[in-house]
Amino acid sequence: MKSHNQKVRNIKVATFLNISFTIIEIIGGLWTNSLAILSDALHDFGDSIALLTSWLAERMAQKPPDTKRTFGYKRLSLFSALFAALVLVAGSLFILSETIPRLLNPEHVNSRGMAGLAIVGIFFNSIGFLRLTKGASLNERVLSLHLLEDVLGWVVILIGSIIIEFWDNHLIDPIMTIGFTVFILWGVIKKLKETFNVLLQGVPSYINISEIKNALISLTGVSAVHDVHIWSLDGETNIFTAHIVLEKTIMGEAFELREKIKKILENFQIKHSTIEIETEASCLSSPCDTG
Repeated sequence: MKSHNQKVRNIKVATFLNISFTIIEIIGGLWTNSLAILSDALHDFGDSIALLTSWLAERMAQKPPDTKRTFGYKRLSLFSALFAALVLVAGSLFILSETIPRLLNPEHVNSRGMAGLAIVGIFFNSIGFLRLTKGASLNERVLSLHLLEDVLGWVVILIGSIIIEFWDNHLIDPIMTIGFTVFILWGVIKKLKETFNVLLQGVPSYINISEIKNALISLTGVSAVHDVHIWSLDGETNIFTAHIVLEKTIMGEAFELREKIKKILENFQIKHSTIEIETEASCLSSPCDTG
């Protein structure tokens, strides 16, 4: 519960930092006439909605399992991560559609104002990003990507403002906007794939199911492993179910063997497991699929 409370606090801090700076950013974007800043303000507005939704979802996810939700409410965090990623994709596509016309008709921007806002932006978003990177949940990782986007974006804006100030090249504003938006789109698409894998109860990318089967079969007395299922509840709580076939001579030690299996699974980042013990005789009467 302590780690979950820390997760909620991390998202809460990031949420209020993001909302506060979005207001500053909109004012600053209008003042400097920078499309890059106004575009980032739009992104931050979407981030603020996603962060606020995530914060509320994480609070609800603390509810314990009940008769209707026997696994609890942890998957609310996953749906929130999906929503946050979709908001970022939609915002990025809109920003690109607004930025491309400026490549043909660059407008004058206040480079010194841009530089000042960029420094403030790097500071604000770095605090939120560092808070979220301490977390291990998929939700926190997706949200940290939102804030990493802002940190990188402000670094680019700072560099761009220096170039505009000394070389008077206002084409830099739309170019750098397109650059970091495409970069973040690529990253969030990869995170979406990870989120969909969890939703489809796929094996987590960092778990090798063949290695787990080999480790279990190598135990003395285990003759086969079948009906293996591994999935993640929310991106960090991994679940394992399987049928373990034991040699007849070892059946009296089934309890001790089950404990050994659980320790092996913990080495593969699996703490929740359901193991059904079978005998070789049961596989003879009803063939076991050991694939």
